Amino acid sequence: MSAEIDFALPSSVDIYDTTLRDGSQQEGISLTVDDKLKVAEQLDRLGVRFIEGGWPGANPKDIEFFRRAPKELSFNVATLVAFGSTMRPGADPSKDETLRNMLDSETEAVCMVAKSWDYHVTEALRTTLDEAVRMAEESVKYLVERGRRVFFDAEHFFDGYRNNPEFALRVLKAAENGGASTLVLCDTNGGTLPHQVSKIVSTVKSTTDLQIGVHFHNDSGCATANALTSVELGATHVQGCINGYGERTGNTDLSVTIPNLSLKMGIDTIPRERISLITSVSRHVAEVINIATDPQKPYVGTSAFTHKAGLHVSAIARRKDAYEHIAPETVGNGTRFVVSEMAGRSTVAIKASELGIELDKDQIATVLDHLKVLEHQGYHFETADGSLELLLRRATGWEQKYFEVESFRVINDCRAEGEPNTEATVKLWVNGTRVVDTAEGNGPVNALDGVLRKGLAQDYPTLSGVHLTDFKVRVLDSTSGTGAKVRVLITSSDSNGQWTTIGVSSNVIDASWQALQDSIVVGLLRAEA
Repeated sequence: MSAEIDFALPSSVDIYDTTLRDGSQQEGISLTVDDKLKVAEQLDRLGVRFIEGGWPGANPKDIEFFRRAPKELSFNVATLVAFGSTMRPGADPSKDETLRNMLDSETEAVCMVAKSWDYHVTEALRTTLDEAVRMAEESVKYLVERGRRVFFDAEHFFDGYRNNPEFALRVLKAAENGGASTLVLCDTNGGTLPHQVSKIVSTVKSTTDLQIGVHFHNDSGCATANALTSVELGATHVQGCINGYGERTGNTDLSVTIPNLSLKMGIDTIPRERISLITSVSRHVAEVINIATDPQKPYVGTSAFTHKAGLHVSAIARRKDAYEHIAPETVGNGTRFVVSEMAGRSTVAIKASELGIELDKDQIATVLDHLKVLEHQGYHFETADGSLELLLRRATGWEQKYFEVESFRVINDCRAEGEPNTEATVKLWVNGTRVVDTAEGNGPVNALDGVLRKGLAQDYPTLSGVHLTDFKVRVLDSTSGTGAKVRVLITSSDSNGQWTTIGVSSNVIDASWQALQDSIVVGLLRAEA
């Protein structure tokens, strides 16, 4: 075939999101119809050009989605797309159920998948190559004649081209003859590398005037790189999923691809004014799907612009662009500084300033020395912002005056039959008054939390708005068995946000009590502020 050809970089690329279909095939994802509607709203808010809603007629969930979508979704930017396949071998398109379901969805556009690897035609479909070509052309033509815009997904195209380029190109030509608007080259197995993509996409581009699209899976870790390479060679339609969701290792990650195309390559994708929404949309969709976003995900992760090393922080204090490849605000993210034993003076000073705490040089030096000792013991302050705040405040001579603990006790009563009963007792001094209280709970931490709140409730009613939202325990030295030190992290929240506190001890109840006390103190500080 022809040698690789240079093509001018396109001015714009259509972004096509398939989270609601291909993305939902990821292990651990199970979207309700309400979930799918919420995700679709967020994708339109971001400004993607096309949203694939699913496979109409394939299951009750997608049937309900396409029934409800016209009434409950009002897109400002996006176009809803129905997905399906070509007709079956030997079928008449007018009598094919899949094609009828795509038409019945009443979407303006449809995406049709067809076999373009001869191996799949002969082994999976068990038909001839000529019949596969007929199925592609007549299926596309049938939908186009009924007013649908057809995106033609050439399944396994890259594997198919390497095995039998003549047949793979015949399938694309059949779709073009049928009236498809876009030829989408799919790397369904996800094993193609950028240098292979470069040769194949440039060849296809030289054989057709139709819009070229690409759909990559990430099995070789190259999905985003492959998409960018394809665009560089003239592809103007990119399919993928927000946050890279998808079967096996996922699809092209649109939360990374969109900023790369728009901010790095100068290509229009979503409306420019909406690029700053990509972090909030990414995290909102992750909440709906109920899978936490990788904190180290480029552009949108919580650690994407987080700095820990003292040298980096010192430089950023003078010039923000010294260690940030873009301004994080461009994608709706922000710079964060975390403090650990690696911290330098600049890190501590910046973190204290963020909290409104003034530290002189000697106090900063004291904090650094204390941090190194505590982190050697197993504390981890970069994940415990609440406890870090208290440590910085104490460096100024501040001490919390809300309460003083005289003692606490936990009794776990286990009977031969029935649920175990846990009882906690605390003796406190609160504003000069000695308070002794007892409370029960479904475990030591729950009982301690309940009794501490009970003892403070009369003097600090604002504690009713502070809630414990997460509790984690990690063994720090597994070789010590049951005598190992543990690290406890407690995350709490109020109406304005959340914070995390830490405790470390060889006694899990003592570690929990440390973190719990810090959590309550931070909650009272926030209420006071």
